[in-house]
Amino acid sequence: MARARRRRMSDYAVQLREKQKVRRIYGLQEAQFRNVFKQAARMRGITGDNLIVGLEMRLDNIVYRLGFAPSRKAARQLVRHGHILVDGKPVTVPSYKVTPGREISVKPASQELPVVQEAVAARGGNGLLGWLSVDYKKLTGQIVERPSRADIPLAVQEQLIVELYSK
Repeated sequence: MARARRRRMSDYAVQLREKQKVRRIYGLQEAQFRNVFKQAARMRGITGDNLIVGLEMRLDNIVYRLGFAPSRKAARQLVRHGHILVDGKPVTVPSYKVTPGREISVKPASQELPVVQEAVAARGGNGLLGWLSVDYKKLTGQIVERPSRADIPLAVQEQLIVELYSK
């Protein structure tokens, strides 16, 4: 019986795979992801941490994290179709950067949407991150503070992405 040879992946392949994994998780195109990376690189601090925090602070991700949508893709669609309000005003840009203290809510006319009701029922207050607060009765939420990388439960090695882009 012949054993299958296992090839060792190159460093580049490992880095590329990690970047593609993060892109798929957040549902971004290459150009969008590169722009977020460039912003993260310009900020003070650790670039990899800034990248993950920057991705987490997008409106579509916040809607998902608050439990108003069952997936990031559904959250993106809710935002795009005008069902989400930021400080009482409709925002239809999924990449909108939400800052701490802003109130994110589901439009009153959209609160009875099955996708929203099912997502809230499935979440039931479980799994909410410490840097977010939410009121499921009013379907409103808020970022209490800017999260650190340690506050974000994401099994990725962002340093590999930084190494990939620094070549």
